[in-house]
Amino acid sequence: MAKFSFRLVMPERELLAIEADMVVVPGSEGDFGVLEGHAPLISTVRPGVLEVYQGNKVERRFVVAGGFAEVTPERCTVLAEEAIPFEEATAEYLAQRERTAEEDLMDAANDAERAAATKDLAIARELQRAQAYYATR
Repeated sequence: MAKFSFRLVMPERELLAIEADMVVVPGSEGDFGVLEGHAPLISTVRPGVLEVYQGNKVERRFVVAGGFAEVTPERCTVLAEEAIPFEEATAEYLAQRERTAEEDLMDAANDAERAAATKDLAIARELQRAQAYYATR
């Protein structure tokens, strides 16, 4: 397999910069795989699990909470709102994240706080679903 450049970046730091054989990104319209020579595209990223392949094997997984992906024939860059290594996204961690979002929603004092808490709760639940699915793979 031909390799291409892959970068996973958050606003505050770069998490990963490697040559990969394939990356599977949780796009807003569904998961999409990126190989060397992929047609150019830009996509939003939904909360889910991003997989980095070396050969035919998943080498790394990251839980991402949204963002954007830019793909060219030579590279793929994911600009994630938040990303953590899959191993750190335990069921307990994500359950606590959901509880915190629920508390924030109950404590919301105005529409803006309610909207932010509602979004955080939806992300927490989607990440829990994704983690449960990928934990068995």
